[in-house]
Amino acid sequence: MFTAERALLSVSDKSGIENFSRRLAALGIELISSGGTAKGLGEAGIDVRLVSDLTGAPEMMGGRVKTLHPKIHGGILQRRDDAGDMADAERLGVAPIDLVVVNLYPFDDASCSGDLDHALDHIDIGGPAMIRAAAKSFPYVLVVTSPDQYDEVAERLEAGKVDTELRARLALAAFRHTARYDGAISLDLARRFDAPALPHELGVPLRLVQTLRYGENPHQAAAFYDDGRHDPLALSAARQLHGKELSFNNLGDLSAALSLAIEFSEPAAAVMKHANPSGCATAASPADAYEAARLGDPVSAFGSVVALNRAVDEATAQRIKSTFVEAVIAPAFKADALALLRKKKAIRLIELPAIAERAGSGRGPEGFELRTVAGGYLMQERDIPADDTGAWSVATARSPSAAELDALSFAWKVCRHVKSNAIVLAAGTRTIGVGAGQMSRVDSVKIASRNAHTHDHDTAGAVLASDAFFPFRDGIDEAHAAGVQAIVQPGGSKRDDETIEAANEHGIAMVFTGKRHFLH
Repeated sequence: MFTAERALLSVSDKSGIENFSRRLAALGIELISSGGTAKGLGEAGIDVRLVSDLTGAPEMMGGRVKTLHPKIHGGILQRRDDAGDMADAERLGVAPIDLVVVNLYPFDDASCSGDLDHALDHIDIGGPAMIRAAAKSFPYVLVVTSPDQYDEVAERLEAGKVDTELRARLALAAFRHTARYDGAISLDLARRFDAPALPHELGVPLRLVQTLRYGENPHQAAAFYDDGRHDPLALSAARQLHGKELSFNNLGDLSAALSLAIEFSEPAAAVMKHANPSGCATAASPADAYEAARLGDPVSAFGSVVALNRAVDEATAQRIKSTFVEAVIAPAFKADALALLRKKKAIRLIELPAIAERAGSGRGPEGFELRTVAGGYLMQERDIPADDTGAWSVATARSPSAAELDALSFAWKVCRHVKSNAIVLAAGTRTIGVGAGQMSRVDSVKIASRNAHTHDHDTAGAVLASDAFFPFRDGIDEAHAAGVQAIVQPGGSKRDDETIEAANEHGIAMVFTGKRHFLH
C-alpha cells in the first residue's frame, strides 16, 4: 500500500487547501510549497518548507521559474523500484515527492479579458509539468488536481487505503485537466490570430457542468460539459429557478429553442419538441407570441420545451400553465409569473438574461459544432444567420407582396431550425404547419399541410419556406393544393425551370435565396 512522506502543494484555486494541508500535516507528511500557496499556509500557522529551500535555487523572473528544477521533477519521477533511479536520487540528493497537489492558473478567465499580455501571464508552465510528471508516475505518486478530491484523498490517507485504483483514477483526471487547459489556450490563440478554422489537430477544452440522470434513454449514462468560453448565452450560464433536474433531452431542446427565439427582435416564442419547432410566433407581447406558437400545433405542444426572448410576465405564465410543459427558458421571470409557475412542481424554469441581449441577432455562442460519427468526429462552423433578404431574387412572374415578403422572412428564419427535409408553413409571423426530417421533400410539404388542417388552420394565402431546393415540381403542386401563395427556397436545382413553371401556373410568387440551410 501507498505511504506518503512528502507532499508538494502549489494551487491557484485555494479553496479547501488550508484544511487539507492540516490533515496532511497531522499524518506527519512534510509539506513543500512556493509563492502564494506557501504564504497562505504559513499565515495559517501551518509548517511548510519553501521550494527554494529544497532546490537551493531562488524564484526568478517574477515567479515564472520556481518548480522547474531536477530536485522537484526528479523527486516526482523517480521509480521507487528501479535500482538505477534510486542510485541517481541518492547520489544527487533528490528526495522522493509522494503527493503532488496542483491546480492551474485560471486561463479561461484571463482569456476572456481580451488582453493578450494578461492571457499569456496566465499560461501556467510549472503546474502542468508537475501534474503530468505526477500522473505519469501514478504507480508511486498520488496527484490531486481539484479541491473536490481533497476529502476522499485525506480520508484514504488517514485510513491507509491509497491503492493503485485511486492513484490511476486521479492520474486520469489529471491528464484530462491539463488536456482541457491546453485546449483552452490553443482555441484562444486561434481566435486571436485567425488561425485556420479547421485545425490539423484538435483539442476540445471541456469541463463537467453536471452529471445527468441518464441520456436519451434510461440505460445510457450522460453528462453536460461546457467549453469554458464563458459565453453569456451558453446553457452553463443559465440559472434554474424551479423544477426537476434537467435531462439530456431537455438540454438539447433548450439549446434548439433558444437558438430559434433569438432570431427575432420582436417578442417571440419557440415551442420545441424533439429538437424541432412544433410552433413559433412573434407578436406584440410574449403572452400572445406564446399562445400563437402553441396553437401552431397544440397536440405536439404537450410535453414541449419553450423559449421566449422576453421576460415571462403573469399573462404569459397563465397561458403556459394551461399546458403540460417540460421546461421554459427566458431572459427573466417576473415575481408574479414565477409564483404562478412554481405551483407546477415538475416544470423546469430556466433564467438566461443574455437571451434578451441577443434577441434579433440569431447569434448563439461562438465556436464550432462537433458531432460524433463511427470512429471519429465531424466539425463545422455554425450556420450563422445573416439578414440577406436584400439578396433574394424573384424567380416567378409574380413578385411577393410586402405582407408576403414579411411572412416569407419569418418562415425562412424558422426553417433554419427544422430538421431536413424542412418545410414551414406560416400565416403572417406564426407557424401553422411544419414538416420535418422526411426522406422526401414532397412528403414534408404534405405533412406540413396535413398538420395545419388537423389543427384547423386556414392555409389559403399561407407562405412556405423550404430549407433546400425542390428537386421536382411535385412539391410546388402540393403547396398550391394547400393554398400557398408565396414560397421561399434556395434554388439551385437542375429542374428549377420546372418548379418556376409550376409556380407561374399556380400564380405563386417564389423567391430564391441562393443559400441552403440543411439541419441534420
